Amino acid sequence: MSRRFTAGAVATVTGLALTVAGLGVPAGAAPSSTQTFTVVAEDGVTADVALAEIAAAGGTVVSRIDDVGVFQVTSEQADFAARTAAAGALVGAVEQKAIGHKPRLDPVEQEALLAAATGKGSGARKSKRMDPLDDKLWGLDMIRADRARKVEPGDRRVTVGVLDTGLDASHPDIAPNFNWALSRNFAPDMPEVDGECEVASCLDPVGTDDGGHGTHVAGTIGAAANGFGLSGVAPKVSLVELKGGQDSGYFFLEPVVQSLMHAGRAGLDVVNMSFYVDPWLYNCTANPADSPEHQAEQRAIIKAMKRALNFAHKRGVTLVGSLGNNHEDLGDPRIDTSSPDFGDTPPYPREIDNDSCWDLPVEGPHVIGVSAIGPSGKKAAYSNYGTEQIGIAAPGGWFRDGFGTDTFRTYGNLILSTYPEKVLKEDGLVDADGNIDLSAEGLVFKECKSNGECGYYRYLQGTSMASPHASGVAALIVSKHGKKQGRAGYGLDPDLVERHLYRTATEQACPNPRLQQYRDEGRDETYDAYCAGGRNFNGFYGYGVIDAYAAVATPLKSHGRP
Repeated sequence: MSRRFTAGAVATVTGLALTVAGLGVPAGAAPSSTQTFTVVAEDGVTADVALAEIAAAGGTVVSRIDDVGVFQVTSEQADFAARTAAAGALVGAVEQKAIGHKPRLDPVEQEALLAAATGKGSGARKSKRMDPLDDKLWGLDMIRADRARKVEPGDRRVTVGVLDTGLDASHPDIAPNFNWALSRNFAPDMPEVDGECEVASCLDPVGTDDGGHGTHVAGTIGAAANGFGLSGVAPKVSLVELKGGQDSGYFFLEPVVQSLMHAGRAGLDVVNMSFYVDPWLYNCTANPADSPEHQAEQRAIIKAMKRALNFAHKRGVTLVGSLGNNHEDLGDPRIDTSSPDFGDTPPYPREIDNDSCWDLPVEGPHVIGVSAIGPSGKKAAYSNYGTEQIGIAAPGGWFRDGFGTDTFRTYGNLILSTYPEKVLKEDGLVDADGNIDLSAEGLVFKECKSNGECGYYRYLQGTSMASPHASGVAALIVSKHGKKQGRAGYGLDPDLVERHLYRTATEQACPNPRLQQYRDEGRDETYDAYCAGGRNFNGFYGYGVIDAYAAVATPLKSHGRP
């Protein structure tokens, strides 16, 4: 399928106008070279009217998603953003312009690589495992995934979309479960931030991952239990690549929306979203610190994302998202000093009004928000929290867990999962011959078959690692309790999946004292976190820690509260 959705019928849409990132140019500027924009139509505007006003502003539509009123547009008109802002059916447009380069992994996820470990920390457990490296997967033990697979290992008909940087389908633990027919790449490489394109079209082939993040996430969800490497939470479900993220780690609006629309149209059962939509950590409707152009951009992101999430949910997709690694209460955010992280304007301080600002996609409609905990069960210091958006907690790893024990600052506290060999070589963790560098011993693992085929695995931490644990359990719920739909379909209402996930989670009360400080772990007062709520629901753990075994062993209730 082409990455362009070009519906022929006139559609009524509900939204605004924007482009993906950057800052508009002054009105009246002379025409310049062709630039790319993402435009979103106003509420209630038909596609034909939106197209006419885009053309009148000097734009050419190159792709369109009529169902949510999103249009990708090119223009040689330097004041195109100002022209669309003045149009009645459009709010405005912001140029997609790359400035700088974003690291492949954020500092939280690669903390163990940047900081000195006090020991390797195998993370091995005594219980019996199916695959050789499973003894390092403390997260599977914590959520009883080893017991769950004896009841329900996952159904091949259940499809889990990994909306991320791609999937390495050549990895021996990903290949058995990779769904080629449904997988798509919606994020062409941008040389300014991703480096030189690997193919002439800059659209990497499906089944590749030049970022690494998506492959790690996918392994936690559904690495095959095949007697090799390691296994995932739901080792027999189908994994679907939804490449909506750049190799460099950016996630822009248009590829993310395209991915969610495809997920809904293709009838995927679960979609994991371990990211936030760039360039804004929080998207605000009218933050006084922002320029009018930036305000329009953020309003458009909010509208477009809400539409896409609603579309996917209505089509039967269970949506799971990471709460983020900014160690803050999402109901009472700190001043944002990291946005925008892309475009002509450098980041600047913004006070965040919780009533008019959203961290997307996790604060969008129907998204199950997941916080991260370490092996001890404590909320990881880096993990966001708060009663406003949290749904459940899951293993995300915490390098600094276990203070006062020999596990403190060890790799075994992290989450081990599949990783592309190509990326490890580019990062200098594996040499040209495929051997693990001395600096990465204990952080990276290599497993080979008798035929010489090898797979690589690395430790990471983050709410990005917690969310796929929850997505894996959601896939098991659909596998166990789903029903046939139509001639070839299979699935379960996402509201039922969400309620069952919450109802079967292991309740965990707030710690005592409720105000947790992380001085022993070397963190300052900005990491202090107050846990509000009771045992059945609170800001650190939501409805509790996910429990894969309870999720498949407990009968499904079709109604009632979690």
